Amino acid sequence: MKRYWLLFSQWVTVLLAIWFVIATLQPEWLNRASRSAGGVTLLQAPHASPNNRSAGSLSTPARLASPAVVSINTSKNQSHTAKGQDPWFKFFHGEQDEQNPAGLGSGVIVSAEGHILTNNHVIEDADDIEVVLSDGRKTLAKVIGSDPETDLALLKITLDKLPVIVLGQIQDMQVGDIVLAIGNPFGVGQTVTSGIVSALGRNQLGINTFENFIQTDAAINPGNSGGALVDVNGHLMGINTAIYSRSGGNMGIGFAIPISTAKQVMQDLLKKGKVIRGWIGVEPQDLSAELAQTFQLPALGQGLPYGVVITGVLKNGPAATAGIRPGDVIVKVAGQPVRNVSELLTQVAGLKPGEPTEVNLWRRQGEVNLRLTPAERPAVNKPRR
Repeated sequence: MKRYWLLFSQWVTVLLAIWFVIATLQPEWLNRASRSAGGVTLLQAPHASPNNRSAGSLSTPARLASPAVVSINTSKNQSHTAKGQDPWFKFFHGEQDEQNPAGLGSGVIVSAEGHILTNNHVIEDADDIEVVLSDGRKTLAKVIGSDPETDLALLKITLDKLPVIVLGQIQDMQVGDIVLAIGNPFGVGQTVTSGIVSALGRNQLGINTFENFIQTDAAINPGNSGGALVDVNGHLMGINTAIYSRSGGNMGIGFAIPISTAKQVMQDLLKKGKVIRGWIGVEPQDLSAELAQTFQLPALGQGLPYGVVITGVLKNGPAATAGIRPGDVIVKVAGQPVRNVSELLTQVAGLKPGEPTEVNLWRRQGEVNLRLTPAERPAVNKPRR
């Protein structure tokens, strides 16, 4: 009897040892066996390591950037409808309560001190601005300043241990690069979508006065205004601001303000409380064959390589004082060629008020060089030239 008991003990020890080795090295064998016994065989993948995601996964940039993207809730005195019949829809999602209208947007924390970049149209005319962080914390925000002509605004909140996004280098971005759009569409909560950079330097769209947009096909919808457009490193490349849509929903054509523009506006708002730009007081228009004929100008390519025709000059303004007349074609500002109205606005805005600069014109059949002293661009609530 003692011999049989010893033999039994040895076999149990061996079987337990085999089970332990299989459970440690090949646990899926045991899972298959147990599931087969029930009549159903399932294959279960092992747990993936957090640092070993599948090829093509965008979880890393999403994880890095998402904590710094906030939701913005506003209340206003009167209702403002952003959509209307305009296909350029600045995707601000608002409730239609005329007595107590509310709106939803997004923003991005860009400093440990609590500065948040968002769109001007998100917080414009708001009485109260509530910021909701991804970790659930809520607080009221103070408006540091806004710039309607680029549709940017800077807010500040006072909380500790804030997640801060890393600013990217826009010059490194190329058409075809993968990007993520992060925001709070329709108030459903923070959402991440992906796409590519469809185009760079988009302008003359009639969205803002100063335009230099990143175009993307990443899905963005109402409520994404002021949210982040980030690259595959999780770095902030732009502030989402508008989509082209007939219905108000995503059609794969979205636009973001590049971080280079947003950073410059933010610095001006922090230092001066406003954005200071040059201004000369003219009404420009892109040159066409009809305008060239009206003002007795040579056609483009026939003596006139490029330029913007001046159809109006403000009386006693900087341009009028310098001698610019209606019908003149501005071809260069401070030595830089001017090919369209957007370029003229950008170049004039970059001039320092009070410092004389050279402007090259085409007048009738000859060139004219003038010295012009720009003034400071007046503050406006609506786009103006």
